[in-house]
Amino acid sequence: METIKIKLIKSPIGRTSKHKKTVKALGFSKVGQVVEKQDTPQIRGMISAIDYMVEIVD
Repeated sequence: METIKIKLIKSPIGRTSKHKKTVKALGFSKVGQVVEKQDTPQIRGMISAIDYMVEIVD
């Protein structure tokens, strides 16, 4: 299965609790961190929910 690399570019401080939980569920613990996840519709949905806080890296 394909994988996707995601980078957290903005802090979840001051965001809604739902968005904070999404950041945690994606495996982020600090700003600037890059995580690699399987490219599934569920992960894509989580990314789109917090698209202003993350970016997809190559």
